[in-house]
Amino acid sequence: MQARNTADLLAALTRRTEENLAVARSFLALDSATLHLRPRPDAWNALECLAHLNHYGDYYLPEIRRQMATTRHRGAAATFTSSWLGNKFAAGMKPGPAMRKISTFRSANPQNFSAAVGLPAVVEFIRQQEDLLDLLRLAAQVDLTRTKTGISISRLIRLRLGDTLRVVVYHNWRHILQAQAAIAG
Repeated sequence: MQARNTADLLAALTRRTEENLAVARSFLALDSATLHLRPRPDAWNALECLAHLNHYGDYYLPEIRRQMATTRHRGAAATFTSSWLGNKFAAGMKPGPAMRKISTFRSANPQNFSAAVGLPAVVEFIRQQEDLLDLLRLAAQVDLTRTKTGISISRLIRLRLGDTLRVVVYHNWRHILQAQAAIAG
């Protein structure tokens, strides 16, 4: 894979996270009925989109923090090189014209969560995005290529930290767009 500038990558991920955060904060001004709108009977509403993201944030944010705290690869490298697999995961999450539908795991489907999804999902998502912004700032102090993180779907696969950050931010972006579409009807 081609190397990319680390500072530029972190700046782009930070901007996107700030935009995701701004959208989530705007959801606080909406009434419950609007947040529960579904574009189709089988589609998620905005709160379910955020609950889904919170589910993954509960895994990835502590994992990223733990790996950055314990890495031997201190000091930022000028460039980050994505792995083939990491780039494939990140590209698959990033919204765009060629975006394809991805089936979620049953355990991460908010329609299968035991508790009703409500306004606390918005508050938790906002908290997680603020935490992610802090992690993106801290990521400038470690080597994004040599520091590895686990992934939620398999203990056998580890991604480069830069790829994990891309996957998390793009996944958030993807579902923020889905939440906005649900609200728009």
